[in-house]
Amino acid sequence: MKWHDGLSDLADGYDGFILDLWGVVHNGVAPYPGVLDCLKRLRGRGQRIVLLSNAPRRTATVEPGLHRMGVGADLYDAIMTSGECTHRMLAARTDPWFAGLGRRMVHLGPDKDVDVYTGLDLDVVTDPAGADFVLNTGPDADLGEEDMTPYLPLLEKCVAHGLPMICANPDQQVIRGTRRLICAGAMASWYEEHDGAVRWIGKPYPEVYELALSLLDVPRGRVLALGDALATDMRGAATAGIDGCWILGGIHQEMLGGCWQQGRNPDYDLAVAEASSAGLAPVACMPSLRW
Repeated sequence: MKWHDGLSDLADGYDGFILDLWGVVHNGVAPYPGVLDCLKRLRGRGQRIVLLSNAPRRTATVEPGLHRMGVGADLYDAIMTSGECTHRMLAARTDPWFAGLGRRMVHLGPDKDVDVYTGLDLDVVTDPAGADFVLNTGPDADLGEEDMTPYLPLLEKCVAHGLPMICANPDQQVIRGTRRLICAGAMASWYEEHDGAVRWIGKPYPEVYELALSLLDVPRGRVLALGDALATDMRGAATAGIDGCWILGGIHQEMLGGCWQQGRNPDYDLAVAEASSAGLAPVACMPSLRW
């Protein structure tokens, strides 16, 4: 894993780029410094960009938020999300696991995520006793996003009734501005630890990468995936058979002992050790997405 100060050192080796959103392009509030310039340079060179997010919402819902941050449609070719992938798999039912689900569903998540199942032949119920499965899209801001406590009663009921769970966002946590918040993945991990069955949709799992690669339309050997999370972005790149570049200044910045926004570069040797201990070998790393 080679250290690079920016993407200019790597750009000539690839025709297409899969970019994580939260932690690489933006922090949930605004784009990181240098990101928009980097995207413009890639687009100016004719290279293709797909934004790949574990957002548990459909792409049509995610896109306006990006535009409000200044990440316009001229800066990328396409977007794919775990929510979009979940919607398509629920609609198609061609995957054997999805084919075996019933039609009565409990939704564990906020109202902003309902587009994941809107328009599908599903009955949404509130009582796990009358449900066939649970769709987990993450915490609700009205109940709290920093710990699991408000969600345990519903999770316990779902486990007790043996409901299989779809996790539409495998992320364990995210940084919004300066706050660390739990994601659907934290709830799904709790569910598995209590003997619940979970189907994970999104990074690092293959279904979402196949969709992203089809949108990118570039040979795998000419694709570079950039992301800040080892467990999802870098493992996902490895699973998909594409090169990975680990952005060190995102979700792992405290672990790696540096915050580039404050003038402290992450510890490169520690990053190599952490990647190796996870059984991963990204081809490159850099502090942030910049040219």
